[in-house]
Amino acid sequence: MPKFRELKASQIISSQQSNWMSRLKDLAIFFKLRLSVIVVLSAFLGYLMGAEVAVLSEITALILGGILLTGASNGFNQVWERDIDGLMKRTAERPMPTGRMSVVQGILVASLAGGSGVFILWYFLNPIAGILGVIAIFFYVFLYTPMKMHSPLAVFIGAFPGAIPPMLGYVAASSSFGVEPGILFAVQFMWQFPHFWAIAWVAHDDYAKAGYRLLPFRSGRTKRTAFQIVLYSLFLIPVSLLPWALPAESPMVGNIAAAVTFICGAVFALLAFRLYKSLELKDAKTLMFASFIYLPIVQLIYVIDKI
Repeated sequence: MPKFRELKASQIISSQQSNWMSRLKDLAIFFKLRLSVIVVLSAFLGYLMGAEVAVLSEITALILGGILLTGASNGFNQVWERDIDGLMKRTAERPMPTGRMSVVQGILVASLAGGSGVFILWYFLNPIAGILGVIAIFFYVFLYTPMKMHSPLAVFIGAFPGAIPPMLGYVAASSSFGVEPGILFAVQFMWQFPHFWAIAWVAHDDYAKAGYRLLPFRSGRTKRTAFQIVLYSLFLIPVSLLPWALPAESPMVGNIAAAVTFICGAVFALLAFRLYKSLELKDAKTLMFASFIYLPIVQLIYVIDKI
């Protein structure tokens, strides 16, 4: 009998542990934690660009506040799109469409995360960082999210909150806004067009089930769309050289960063051109993965060259 009770107790504990692990996994999916980490990395590198001396407490506040804010934006997005997510293969198993998380729970969790993130950025860093956080979540949730169903201009709107992280990081370090954080914003802003369009090309069939229109033209996966991707990947090259092109007395980076950035941009543009020539899904996937690699490499070389 005691052995039976011990076995039953261990089963209960195991079940509780499994339940908690499941909840944590759902929370990670709800926050899109992997994406949040990439976004926060961009903010962290922006902070290093703006900091004369890196302060551990500020870095901690930036990372924690950034993850909470980005997670909140992704969470509100999933609450808004819960029915649509159920139509697409890649999102059908998320906690909202499967019912593992209710609408009320989603709103409460996202609200708590968003409020905490803004408070951390505002109180432990500076008010400008907090305001930028509010602007990012507003644009992403209330402008970009509903527009995805209606117009390809959603990518343009979404590029604004998507480009805020490095600017926010720089402002968090310097407590001031100027040309330098604006340039970091511009680089990430321009990068998002070929990045998002490559994703939209790969996921076009799934997006079509939900009624999303994220490629630049109604014609979809065509030469015209591919040409637009090539064009913006070429625009990205001079924009990414702006930190080097500042007046000689105050450049953000030196010649090494300029050379590496140019090479990365040229390779990225060549991959976009390959998609233009082939219109093949495999080339769109290659471009998509290249876009994930391009941005952290360029931002990291900015930081290394500055140091």
